[in-house]
Amino acid sequence: MKHIGVFCAASQRLEAAYYDEALRVGRKIGQMGWALVYGGANSGSMECVAQGVHEAGGTVVGVVPRILETKRRASDYIDELVPCADLNDRKQIMIERSDVLLALPGGIGTLDEIFTLMAANSIGYQQKPIVLYNESGFWNSLLALLEEYDRKSFINVPCANYLKVVSSVQEFEELLNECSK
Repeated sequence: MKHIGVFCAASQRLEAAYYDEALRVGRKIGQMGWALVYGGANSGSMECVAQGVHEAGGTVVGVVPRILETKRRASDYIDELVPCADLNDRKQIMIERSDVLLALPGGIGTLDEIFTLMAANSIGYQQKPIVLYNESGFWNSLLALLEEYDRKSFINVPCANYLKVVSSVQEFEELLNECSK
């Protein structure tokens, strides 16, 4: 079974459209027979993507820092709970356990995860596909910044070599089909 690591927001203050899209993405992951590896929280887009995978009959792996576990903030949708020490440990476990890594719209934590993945790919530490889910152009400003860095030669390996961008569940499904080959 293929595993997809999903990074996204735990915030409960987002517009409803972000939660709805996370739920749809989760359902697609489950329908396609992929297992979800995610941060394990029971809030925000994180909870929605796990719910979607669960509702579609998929497997949910939650990598949960002990501080969240003790505060009972782990999702009830988790099939396999993987405790970890902290956020860095969680990132590392998620990267190791995933075949593809997806970033839904998110905040500072999601940006940290994206940049960790990009740095690892750019130096050859790992070669897993990194996918930005660009719902409603959410990542456009980040993509423009990366293009600027590339144009000014601050990036050694062009992001296009390892960074994929999708804007809909249909495009996401097509990309997962490519990764299944």
